[in-house]
Amino acid sequence: MRAGLVLSEVGQGLRRNISMVVSIILVTFISLTFVGAAILLQFQINQMKGYWYDRAQVAVYLCTAYTEGGNCNETEATSQQKADVEQALKTAPLSPLIKHYEFEDHAQAFKHYQEQFGKDDSAGFVTPDFLPETFWVNLKNPDQSDVVIERLSNQPGVDDVVDQRKYLQPIFNVLNVASLTAIGIAALMLIAAVLLIATTIRLSAFSRRREVGIMRLVGASNRFIQTPFILEGVVAALIGSVLASGAIIALVHFFVQGYLNASPSGIPFVSMRDALVVVPIVIVGGAVLSAISGAVAIRRYLKV
Repeated sequence: MRAGLVLSEVGQGLRRNISMVVSIILVTFISLTFVGAAILLQFQINQMKGYWYDRAQVAVYLCTAYTEGGNCNETEATSQQKADVEQALKTAPLSPLIKHYEFEDHAQAFKHYQEQFGKDDSAGFVTPDFLPETFWVNLKNPDQSDVVIERLSNQPGVDDVVDQRKYLQPIFNVLNVASLTAIGIAALMLIAAVLLIATTIRLSAFSRRREVGIMRLVGASNRFIQTPFILEGVVAALIGSVLASGAIIALVHFFVQGYLNASPSGIPFVSMRDALVVVPIVIVGGAVLSAISGAVAIRRYLKV
């Protein structure tokens, strides 16, 4: 098979169907941009989970004079009860699981409360003794928080033991739904791109049916006839894939790294390295989908 002749046929086909080629480029560009954004969003969710879950603490809230029920009955945790809780944290079976822990007394809890909510009028209704003293526990493996909760929940002087990860999970659930939504939209766009590529190939073959007939008469193989049509779709899809890759890189560089990363949030965002991982997926995916849909379309046409 002469490569020059095949490439010449591809060039003629692209020029004859320029409007349909532009349509393939645009649909491929939009659909693969959604695909890349969905992958980056999943990368971001995984990074945030690793960052926040590693920093999420188990809070051991001690009884105050205002705490009702449970181990408290409106009785402040005694010094001995505090010492017993700390001793439980220092000894097995909990000590091998704990990276470190800190004790927060009433004054420290009140200071943190004011830092969080400000010294406005509402803060005047809260006094230091109203806020519980707390042991803040960092675990080596956050997934082992159930052991700490089970061991300390019934300890005298302990009001409640809370794994702070439960406050983060609803946020990650929303982000996962957003990621799945983006994937769903991208899948619909990819289906539209595949159908459009197939339609374009069939229209291109129909417009050149006389040339196809002559090639058959002179003994050209099906492979020789099919290859230019498939390559037309691949070229158009590759252009769309490259544009989608550029959009993904621009999104990460200007918006994520330039805008979001400039804010002092402390949250780790996706980097250019993550974007460069997505780019080959987008380009190869676009070319493969185009080649498969084009091959199926032209084979069905030639059998008619």
